[in-house]
Amino acid sequence: MTVLDTPLSFMRGRPLPNRFVLAPMTNKQSALDGTVLDAEVNWLVRRAQGGFGGIVTSESGVEARGRGFATEPGTHSDAHIPGLTRLADAIKAEGSLATVQLNHAGMRGYRAEERVSSSDDADTGARALREDEIPGVIAAWASAAARCEAAGFDGVQLHGAHGYLIGQFLSGTLNRRRDDWGGSPENRARFLFAIIDAIRASTGPEFQLGVRLSPERYGQDLFEITAVVERLIDERKVDSIDMSLWDAGKFPDDERADRAPIMRHFLRIPRGAVRMGVTGRIRTGASVRAALDEGSDYLAIGKAGILYPDFPRMLLQDPGLEPEWLPVSASYLRSQSVGDGFIEYLTTWKGFISDEAPPEGSAPFVSAWSDEVHGIKPVAVGAE
Repeated sequence: MTVLDTPLSFMRGRPLPNRFVLAPMTNKQSALDGTVLDAEVNWLVRRAQGGFGGIVTSESGVEARGRGFATEPGTHSDAHIPGLTRLADAIKAEGSLATVQLNHAGMRGYRAEERVSSSDDADTGARALREDEIPGVIAAWASAAARCEAAGFDGVQLHGAHGYLIGQFLSGTLNRRRDDWGGSPENRARFLFAIIDAIRASTGPEFQLGVRLSPERYGQDLFEITAVVERLIDERKVDSIDMSLWDAGKFPDDERADRAPIMRHFLRIPRGAVRMGVTGRIRTGASVRAALDEGSDYLAIGKAGILYPDFPRMLLQDPGLEPEWLPVSASYLRSQSVGDGFIEYLTTWKGFISDEAPPEGSAPFVSAWSDEVHGIKPVAVGAE
């Protein structure tokens, strides 16, 4: 566990100050036009203050039609750069590595009339991207990354997990194309690798690039995703690979796989200078230790980071940490710099918020690393 408080270097750019990364999470705290608001800044900066060495933003739409939620941050226009700059400056001022997650929701876009995908999808009404449209979508990813670099972020992470557009191309069930972008696993991965090449051509040599993948659900095949990971490592064009596993300790659903925790299937791949982290129910000292023992370079923390902004410091102080868990009250979340837009979204998560949970300041949700003890104040960067 002593490695948790040590820096982690990458092939490019600044090192991660420690092994804790706040995982990207939808939080619905930006404006309808994609402008970053104070609530988004306060939520993320509070976690940087709490000891997360890396902060990854919510998914950010590279095209207006590719936004998954109406109030997610945008990277599809130069008008977004001032807000992104304020966010990058605020995160980096706390010493954390600042990363934007870039995404295109595809068939999961919130504007139903504009949904596109790898293939037609009757359930969502999405239409297949025409072959002559695909280069423009790839260029949108590159332009979004260039805007993030101009705003001062250390890097970007491509959202290839959870069934969004990159995942829709990777999927053997959702992608039914018969051109160069479909068919074989290599053709279905062409979209992802073309985006990587475009971003590398449009950003500087020290700009970091990561990819987030999930090997199950949404038509993903464990062995095909393993091959994608191996190629990402071999080509050395990405600095990090984030495996979103929902539950890192579970066994694969695929009966062809070895009977070992799903994270082991990826962490045992020799990866040289490419760093790999895992996420999925990592919220106790024991689960952190298990991920480290399997070989994870860093830990992407989701729900524990919502409940406990100081989770890294709590764990470093108590390696056997078993924090109190759900449900929590809305007032408690507000006391932890979770904005009302995020709280409203969390009410859709079964068992997360309850009016019967302890309110703000009540046991068991009183952190030894409280804002009052450490003099931490919300960060305001402009009018909402």
